[in-house]
Amino acid sequence: MPFKPLLLCLALLPGLAHAAAPSAADAAFYDSAVQQAFDHYRLPGIAVGVIEDGKVVQVVTRGELAVGEGRKVGADSLFKIASNTKAMTAAVLARLVQDGRLRWDDPVTRHLPTFRMYDPWVTRNMQVRDLLIHNSGLGLGAGDLMLWPEPNHFSREDIIAGLAHLKPAGSFRADYAYDNLLYVVAGEVAAAAAGTPYAQLVREEVFAPLGMDRCQVGEWSPAAVGDVAQPHYRQQDRNVVGGRDGAHATDFPSMAAGGVRCSVNDMLRWMQALLDPARAPGWLEADQRRALWTAHMPMPIGQRQRDWDNAHFSAYGYGWRLSDMDGQWKVAHTGTLSGMYSSVALLPDLRNGAVVLINGEGEAARTALMQALLKHWTAPAAGHDVLHYAGLLDRDAAQRRADGHVRPAMSPATAVTADDLGGDAGIWADPWFGRITLCPADGGVVFAAEKSPALRGEVMRSDGRPWVQWQDLGEDAEAWLRFTGEGAQRRLEMRAIDPDIDFSYDYQDLAFRRVGDCP
Repeated sequence: MPFKPLLLCLALLPGLAHAAAPSAADAAFYDSAVQQAFDHYRLPGIAVGVIEDGKVVQVVTRGELAVGEGRKVGADSLFKIASNTKAMTAAVLARLVQDGRLRWDDPVTRHLPTFRMYDPWVTRNMQVRDLLIHNSGLGLGAGDLMLWPEPNHFSREDIIAGLAHLKPAGSFRADYAYDNLLYVVAGEVAAAAAGTPYAQLVREEVFAPLGMDRCQVGEWSPAAVGDVAQPHYRQQDRNVVGGRDGAHATDFPSMAAGGVRCSVNDMLRWMQALLDPARAPGWLEADQRRALWTAHMPMPIGQRQRDWDNAHFSAYGYGWRLSDMDGQWKVAHTGTLSGMYSSVALLPDLRNGAVVLINGEGEAARTALMQALLKHWTAPAAGHDVLHYAGLLDRDAAQRRADGHVRPAMSPATAVTADDLGGDAGIWADPWFGRITLCPADGGVVFAAEKSPALRGEVMRSDGRPWVQWQDLGEDAEAWLRFTGEGAQRRLEMRAIDPDIDFSYDYQDLAFRRVGDCP
């Protein structure tokens, strides 16, 4: 849809007051940038919003809610914002701190007496603030197999209990390592402090006061709400709907870490309230706004960030990544979940910002597009467009492949039989993940996780090593199986086959012990 009709509609939208038209050159740039990303990466759908000086200046949408079905993406279409939910969880906690219902330095156990980490000292000293800044000592994505692939049967109670069995990879408060589980805990801390379920708190403390009327959290009906983007995956160079919504969406356990859905219009209201306190008087006082965007945990600065942004610092706030970009203060986050990608970036001193929502495999697309949008403000003389950054990403990917970051070559796979597995067939259990079975079925052996139905597949063998070929997951999620020890010390471990696997497949944190025979 051309940008001019969208701008006209935007000016009439309630809650997006003071929308302003950009200059003709800026409008053409924003529209062209979205079109480049949409075409180059062959996206199923995309929605982008732009703010300048605190005012919404442009919304651009392209594509379909579900490919081939003819329903166009619009400014009110709902997308999974994934980990951009974390900033909303932090805002809920900030509102509770503001109201005196908890403190940032409260011990977590004050609100959740059953909370336990692997180290008792860490349990006693973990504060509410620590839940938000990825300093726990857990490894990258530790325990994420309790969250996804979705759907699964883990409860919030399971997740909190599982933390006690996850061995740390480093020291508490020493280093940054991104995690999701502690945001689940943060949501439960908020619920306990307020005496109100997490989903209701988000509606009351964020959506309602900021006019984010289309956003959904907890249990809701996609059929009743309507205009909901569906996730897509690439299959043989085509976009295919995967994980389509049913008539009813559940309040799944990882909601506080990445479960909110919003439209681009909702996200623009959220961003405006953060950029300009006058738009939401009394919603968050200055000290709590400052707390959200304070550098609480240093983060490493990657080479791309140095090269692209001329960055000198990087840190994590409460639900936000903080850095500098060409001398401008940048506050941002991304989100990735089940076939959808999001990105939010703010330049608070300019009161500018952008949001990108994609309902397909869009990691490179969101990176190239957001970079082009931000550079339009921080380094306009460079004149770089989306295709420039897409080319740089392609070059980096080629270099990684040359450096060996590829799925290793494997001999033709053969199915493992029950005789091959011998005494290793049976029921195995991990302290936090629970039970799996390695049992005969249809002439082979099937791996099946009791609480994660998507982790089901046939056990294969290549080059003398057993591995799992998942039924409903792509080959980039496949894992080696490794049996070690003898007798009572027999263990089953798993390791990713693809070195670039999503970190949420934290197979390396599993340590199964055989606990019984096959049924």
